[in-house]
Amino acid sequence: MSEPSRFDRGHTDDLMTFLAASPSPYHAVANTAERLEKAGFRQVAETDAWDGSSGGKYVIRGGAIVAWYVPEGAAPHTPFRIIGAHTDSPNLRVKPLPDSGAYGWRQVAVEIYGGPLLNSWLDRDLGLAGRLTLRDGSHRLVNIDRPLLRVPQLAIHLDRTVSSEGLKLDKQRHLQPIWGLGNDVRDGDLIAFLEEESGLAAGEVTGWDLMVHSVEPPAYLGRDRELLAAPRMDNLLSVHAATAALTAVSTGDLPYIPVLAAFDHEENGSQSDTGADGPLLGGVLERSVFARGGSYEDKARAFAGTVCLSSDTGHAVHPNYAERHDPTHHPRVNGGPILKVNVNNRYATDGSGRAVFAAASEKADVPFQSFVSNNAMPCGTTIGPITAARHGIRTVDIGVAILSMHSARELCGADDPFLLANVLVAFLEG
Repeated sequence: MSEPSRFDRGHTDDLMTFLAASPSPYHAVANTAERLEKAGFRQVAETDAWDGSSGGKYVIRGGAIVAWYVPEGAAPHTPFRIIGAHTDSPNLRVKPLPDSGAYGWRQVAVEIYGGPLLNSWLDRDLGLAGRLTLRDGSHRLVNIDRPLLRVPQLAIHLDRTVSSEGLKLDKQRHLQPIWGLGNDVRDGDLIAFLEEESGLAAGEVTGWDLMVHSVEPPAYLGRDRELLAAPRMDNLLSVHAATAALTAVSTGDLPYIPVLAAFDHEENGSQSDTGADGPLLGGVLERSVFARGGSYEDKARAFAGTVCLSSDTGHAVHPNYAERHDPTHHPRVNGGPILKVNVNNRYATDGSGRAVFAAASEKADVPFQSFVSNNAMPCGTTIGPITAARHGIRTVDIGVAILSMHSARELCGADDPFLLANVLVAFLEG
């Protein structure tokens, strides 16, 4: 078997392009599909009968995508090697009745999605993106990628306690962005604006899934440009790396069937038909086995030999808050991917999983770091434990260490994205 493909800083340049073009899960899925198509993958519909042919295939469902490559001659019981990630990020999402305002200001009514750092959305130029559902049931992506909205912070002169007591934001009252002036707020203004921007007829849009995003583009940062500042790295960084790895290995004979599973709704619990706690991944894997003439016994054998890397961002040690981290585990940016461990199963990694990841890192000649939470701090979680429990698949939690997680703009090392991609290639090749 050939040595793993080697990604370099050009991979990070491409990540910046991907992040800028993916302001919503739906855009991330569309851009992932475009890259898969260029690599020879073809989309299959869940409503169609599937055949057992070899090659690359993918399924799209809303803001989620599952892609896999079947090598020539793969047996029905051939195990899978899965990279799991998610397409959603914490943000502000438009309510069903979006038009509001007061005192001469036009505003957009939004709801808090996931657990964003609320202050990071203040005084920032925001665009609007997502999916429009048309009267005939079809969908249209929309992306107003220019300064359209703003959540203005209250001047310090009107809040003298902010310096001594800190910023306190009411999620209902203080996060509603402005987008214009006028006393006559009419129901349908925002959707009519989006119909016009999208070249649609008035009244053609009957449903929407819309969210705001920062229009500031990704950028290298630091004296030597060794850092990357960008939105939505949690977790499009992993989606991008997994896509690059899958397309790199999907060209020949492999002992496993490599899979990319990028789910939606991780940031609010994964319980949806497009989330990791839904049936999407299991259905795709089962149908792949059965399409190749397999039985339930073949499926059980395939799943028993399957391994999933749940790839999500983690916490780099923060120089201003080092006491919040475990005193003996200080992941650093540009130090390589992190292996995430929690003995209470907030992460799915165990010793056996560590060995799998260590082998892939060694093969790729990439260092890795270990992450555990401070015992006095609650630990976050990922799709990893959900995948392990729902499908009975050995799962390992990994990722890239970043700062400002869940901010409108996050920070990572500029080398870590391609280091992660190299390890993912080695893992998929087996």
